Amino acid sequence: MNRTRVGLIGWGTVGVGTSRILLEQKELLEQKLGWPLELVRISDLDITTPRAVNVPSGLLTTRAEDVYAAPDIDIVVELIGGYEPARTFILKAIENGKHVVTANKALLATHGREIFDAAALAKVDVLFEASVGGGIPLIRSLKEGLAANHILRFFGILNGTSNYILTRMTQEKMDFQHALAEAQGRGFAEADPTFDVEGIDAAHKLVILTALAYGLRIEMGEVFVEGIRRIEPVDIAFADEFGYIVKLLAISSRQGNEVEARLHPTMLPKRHLLADVGGNFNAVHLHGDAAGDILLYGQGAGMMPTASAVVGDLMELARNHRGGGAQRVPALGWRSFMDQGLRLKPMDEVVTSYYFRFQVKDRPGVLSRISGVLGENDISISQVNQKGRDAAGAVPIVMLTHEAREKDVRRALDIIDRLDVVLGKTMLIRVEDRL
Repeated sequence: MNRTRVGLIGWGTVGVGTSRILLEQKELLEQKLGWPLELVRISDLDITTPRAVNVPSGLLTTRAEDVYAAPDIDIVVELIGGYEPARTFILKAIENGKHVVTANKALLATHGREIFDAAALAKVDVLFEASVGGGIPLIRSLKEGLAANHILRFFGILNGTSNYILTRMTQEKMDFQHALAEAQGRGFAEADPTFDVEGIDAAHKLVILTALAYGLRIEMGEVFVEGIRRIEPVDIAFADEFGYIVKLLAISSRQGNEVEARLHPTMLPKRHLLADVGGNFNAVHLHGDAAGDILLYGQGAGMMPTASAVVGDLMELARNHRGGGAQRVPALGWRSFMDQGLRLKPMDEVVTSYYFRFQVKDRPGVLSRISGVLGENDISISQVNQKGRDAAGAVPIVMLTHEAREKDVRRALDIIDRLDVVLGKTMLIRVEDRL
């Protein structure tokens, strides 16, 4: 009986999960495919440390070329992460006529154009469902299930670590550091959490989704990115008083020939569906002109959810390979990209509402001075909340604004933060009532 042979590069957490499914669910996969999907080789620098899966020792090698250049392998799975040597290994696999599966969002967000162009030239496929949303079938939904739609907007929670931290800060009134330490203790955050809490991980995913949704290929450096380190319990408490909850949100929309793509902490109304997405879960809300509103929700990371997406891609490639259907669907869902027809809107031009928290000296006229600067910069106030002075003698003044332009807000806050009555940098959180 014919079989599809798989080689795996990278035997860490997701690699172990992938090998477990391929070895322990062989019968299920064969029943669904009609022929065996066989794991024939695993490459990793460390093949001696025990893993949570029983693998025949003959499958293991420390040489990546034993996978990407092997004539007996049809599909290469790259799960080492990072930029190099992952980029080189994927390009070598493509050069050797192999189909590729990867979960490497950082690599695709940075070098995706090079990789996808090389695959198209070699007439092989590169699939990457596991790179965004873990086990959530988000990429396949955009590429195929919603192919008949103009995607008008999408927004979502794309990083489980940050979502877990904000959930704990909201529910237990923890500060950021204690919530982060708990996330690390439970295995939801890395020892170095920078990519997660600074928004970089979610921004990589936003770059990929923007290409899938609109056919607009953008660079990572073009996306506005802001993390959650500055969020304090007091901000979450004020948000609650105003009827909002704070989430790290990827936001993208298309209006005419302009596309927004931004990633930052956002105050969402408590009534919104995404407000109830807690813990380490992910969710993405899509709106297509034909399909309307769609919500995709689930585990956005973890060994088995991510491995599930990897093996799903393997099964699709196995069918394509057997049927000679490579490049049946373009890697990003578009044969002809909209790079020349669309424009990424600069963050300065974005219009939304805002939350401000000022720490000021307890003096008469402070509120009117701040309000005056805002008014001079076309920023209208919708609500004000002024509390009593804190232990250090400072008075917090909190405002919500009507819609304003980011450029005007930045200019106004630059002036306000230099006033002699203002103590420290103003806290700003964007507010989205229109989503």
